[in-house]
Amino acid sequence: MNEPISIPFWLFALLCVVCLVVLFNQFLLPSVRWFFRKKINRAINELNERLNIKLRPFQLTKRQVLLDRLVHDPQILNFVQQQGIQDEVPREVLMEKVQNYAREIVPSFNAFMYYRIGFWLSKKLAKMLYRVRVRISKKDHLKEVSQDATVVFVMNHRSNMDYILVSFLVAEKMALSYAVGEWAKVWPLQGLIKSMGAYFVRRNSRNPLYRKVLERYIDMATREGVCQAVFPEGGLTRDGKIRPPKLGFLDYMLRHHNYQTDRDVVFIPVGINYDRVLEDKTLLLSLNQPSEKKSRWFALKTTLRFIWHNIKLARKHQWTRFGFASVSFSPPVSVKAYCKKNNLIFSQLKAQERFKQIESLALELMRRVEKTVPVVPVVLVCKVFQQFEFQPMTIKSIKQKAHDLIQQIEAKGGHVVFPHKEKDLAIDAALDRLMLRHILQLNDETIIVEKNNQQLINYYANSINYL
Repeated sequence: MNEPISIPFWLFALLCVVCLVVLFNQFLLPSVRWFFRKKINRAINELNERLNIKLRPFQLTKRQVLLDRLVHDPQILNFVQQQGIQDEVPREVLMEKVQNYAREIVPSFNAFMYYRIGFWLSKKLAKMLYRVRVRISKKDHLKEVSQDATVVFVMNHRSNMDYILVSFLVAEKMALSYAVGEWAKVWPLQGLIKSMGAYFVRRNSRNPLYRKVLERYIDMATREGVCQAVFPEGGLTRDGKIRPPKLGFLDYMLRHHNYQTDRDVVFIPVGINYDRVLEDKTLLLSLNQPSEKKSRWFALKTTLRFIWHNIKLARKHQWTRFGFASVSFSPPVSVKAYCKKNNLIFSQLKAQERFKQIESLALELMRRVEKTVPVVPVVLVCKVFQQFEFQPMTIKSIKQKAHDLIQQIEAKGGHVVFPHKEKDLAIDAALDRLMLRHILQLNDETIIVEKNNQQLINYYANSINYL
């Protein structure tokens, strides 16, 4: 009984590893989790004291709980049952698809990642690339929005920088959740974006089961008060003009909404504009060749080439920021007030009538967004050339026409980013920026636009088409 037992060294090593794993999982890991959870909870409490609209319990709920809640939503279960009978597909197969869709959509929001890493990165990147200007109406309506309301920022979509810019600018008031296209589903970007509270969307999917899962998630998030940002255009503008709104997201938010019993939904129109859109030439290329869909490798290669070109300029001390990036906020639109005024209860409308009313609301919101888009110097100069059909002009003539245009813009309630005392300097800087990109050329004190650059001039001028 007391004789020693010999075992192979590999078995001894394996037993040691198993013991260490058990020790780590049962004793060390829970302590580490408790330590970090305590710090995160303290940070969330401090954060909620500063925010206009606090982080919702929905955002702080474990992702697995949200997944289970979404997968077992009664409307999804009924839909699965009906589709299984209609298509003669086993229920288990459809439920597995539902779980895959849910895992793809539901984010894994992390307040620490959002505010300590995401906020810092977006702030540094935005200020490194642009001179950022923000305009809020004289009366800051954001402060007056009810803390219990679901706030939805409705924006024009000019660049993928829109996500970064607006998130950084409103971070001290609330945390935003975005719908992000499939372009961002690449490692390691995918994990970072999900931890920032964003959710992925297959924008062109016609799969009814997928659309149902997406609808139920958006409805859940809206009912729970999650602050969101949406681009009703459904994608980046290709020609600079604001595109007609797509109704899907607004319909998902409001189809079950009853203003008498549900939390108010408050839409805030936001206008965004840039002296330089990083993707401008790529967007125009896709406009000219719509049938040729570029691969992700092409997009990555183009992006890396652009970054490398700017790094080389920085090494030669020739790099400068890309001018102004400006964001303007318009007074909010309350769904409760809108429904009272028009005697509407969206949840009681039939599909056809509901879509008609959603379209009316969407068009009104986009009209406000369009009038809110700020005028930056490059856009102003491009508008001058567009209005005068790309005629060669002297610098003095351009400035005079630009001054006249500023008066027209301000008379129509538009917002010019740069102050009047600096308008000549801003116009000079815009001309220099356009000539540096070889969009304009100086020829014997006359500025000319080459024919192959007219489309690019139109792209920037079209952003203030409300004129």
